[in-house]
Amino acid sequence: MRSLEPPESHFLSAAIGWLELGNTGEALSELCRLPIPARCHPDVFEVRWQIYARERKWETALDLARVIIKLDPQRPEGWIHQSYSLHELERTDEARRHLVEVAERFPEVCTIPYNLACYACQLGDLDETRDWLHRAIRVGGKRQIKSMALEDADLRPLWDEIRKL
Repeated sequence: MRSLEPPESHFLSAAIGWLELGNTGEALSELCRLPIPARCHPDVFEVRWQIYARERKWETALDLARVIIKLDPQRPEGWIHQSYSLHELERTDEARRHLVEVAERFPEVCTIPYNLACYACQLGDLDETRDWLHRAIRVGGKRQIKSMALEDADLRPLWDEIRKL
């Protein structure tokens, strides 16, 4: 997939800047300035997903994640966003199933085993949680994963074990 070139890339950067400032309305306004063909780029859908996730509009976020997957199935973010949206919609088992299907396709992405650990924990499978958490540590490093896990309420049942890692 080709990269966006100026001026499209400038509008996308402006949208990201507004999003980082917490202003989702201005971020969407910047995306609306893109020519119609550029609005169909996976990078644009990625930013739109982030906007709707920030606004906790999970049905729309789920739709956007699925578009990213269709446009670029080799982009791990689409799969991660789809499962995260499903989890937020309280469809955690479905989120887990979708992400497990692609986990081996993206062995270098620590977010996938980390999120799978969260989903397994929420579904009450602590052995599976431990397995996915150890995989995330192998890819992402113990310090980073441990720090995230101790802040993540999804993993609260294992916080005492995680502290000892």
